Amino acid sequence: MSTNNRIVSAELSAYLEVLSREETTLLRQLRAETALLPNAVYQINPLQGELIRLLLHLIRAEKALEIGVYTGYSSLCIALALPAQGRLIACDINAEWTARASHYWQAAGVADKVELRLAPALQTLTALLDNGEAESFDFIFIDADKESYAAYYELSLQLLRPGGLLMVDNVLWKGYVFDPTNNDPTTLAIRAFNRQLQADRRIEFSMLPIADGVTLARKLSAAEMAD
Repeated sequence: MSTNNRIVSAELSAYLEVLSREETTLLRQLRAETALLPNAVYQINPLQGELIRLLLHLIRAEKALEIGVYTGYSSLCIALALPAQGRLIACDINAEWTARASHYWQAAGVADKVELRLAPALQTLTALLDNGEAESFDFIFIDADKESYAAYYELSLQLLRPGGLLMVDNVLWKGYVFDPTNNDPTTLAIRAFNRQLQADRRIEFSMLPIADGVTLARKLSAAEMAD
């Protein structure tokens, strides 16, 4: 989710988006189509897509996991950044939204890299662990129901390899997290999640005021944790 937030002004967002470099015409087309949908706010913006591609190239990611696909902008960014042998497992529960995503994966020639799993994400993550895929993922992106963030995180950390990177969207939640008058369940969940990561010595992390707030967390190796 990237728009209608109170963190970055509309003017600054517009300026940054003008300077962003969306990798393909298909990404621009998908973003424009999604902007017309009732839940368009669920889509990340091109700055986040740019960041994802840069990070995947930096860590030379080959195996990625996405929790929350929506219409597929972020998964398309991930798949385009993966090498030919790369693999993305994309988790969602909405067949209508992900049908649009699948269309764009096909159009971009990356459908063979993407495995869509239409099921509750906690179920999919548990199945991956049961299948022996612990510590095998290079990159995981979380952008789904906020009250499940803590549970997604714990399972994702088990799936992430040491040195692997986790990216979490909406950690500033339209500014509600630092508004003491706002105590709705979603805001409380994200506040607790942010504190959870701050205290977690299994990772090093940074929160960035990009769009609606992004956290980057790198999983430490056993040797790093022992230092």
